[in-house]
Amino acid sequence: MESQSKISQNIIEIRNLTTTYGTRTIHDKISFNIGKKEIFALLGGSGSGKSTLLNTMIFLKQPKSGEVRILGQNIWNLNAKETLKMKLNMGVCFQFGALFSSLSVLENLTIPLREWTHFSSEDIESLAYIWLTRVGLNAEVANLYPNELSGGMVKRVGLARALALNPKILFLDEPTSGLDPKSARHFDALIMELRDLLGISVVMVTHDMESVKGAVDRMIILKDKKVFFEGSVRSLAQQTESLDLFLYQI
Repeated sequence: MESQSKISQNIIEIRNLTTTYGTRTIHDKISFNIGKKEIFALLGGSGSGKSTLLNTMIFLKQPKSGEVRILGQNIWNLNAKETLKMKLNMGVCFQFGALFSSLSVLENLTIPLREWTHFSSEDIESLAYIWLTRVGLNAEVANLYPNELSGGMVKRVGLARALALNPKILFLDEPTSGLDPKSARHFDALIMELRDLLGISVVMVTHDMESVKGAVDRMIILKDKKVFFEGSVRSLAQQTESLDLFLYQI
């Protein structure tokens, strides 16, 4: 009974995962869990496979072997219909927002709603404005274009679009990259607020150690093709003499 309860609290389970590019092995039979409503970070040095690991979870990189279980299903064994359903449970916010430059903020936000819902145009626009508000932007931003936005605003619009379909899991690729320290900490606070408000799980690749210390519940550190560490910042601090020095050396 205890093991079943523990499994039920994991929204993502990675089991003996091996990924390769040609003959080069990136991950060698790694395993870890991500719990429901966690903010979970993927850390590691350059070339350790953080982005590759993220890509295996969002259907962009098929592993050589092992399992990526999300919401109880091995995602790389799903058929086309099941894959589509799974993807709709995921929201992805890419490093530089990935907004369509020729479309306004409002048009960017309504794309997934028009594609995957049956709401009226009026309701879709209303939802887009709601999401703008939830990520801390004013309604006036809706009529601007990506080149008229600051870096922080682009991140927030990308976040709003990733959340538009109410996913259960939010994937973030370097969410605070390119932001000044004050804006980065505001973005961290927004992620924590949205996690609490929406009850979502958050998985992020990041190099921002202030984000790790301030916003992350648990993490893994990738090193030499393996999971070098899995746990909380607090548990890591108990295993190293200088947490700050250790984190900044990753």
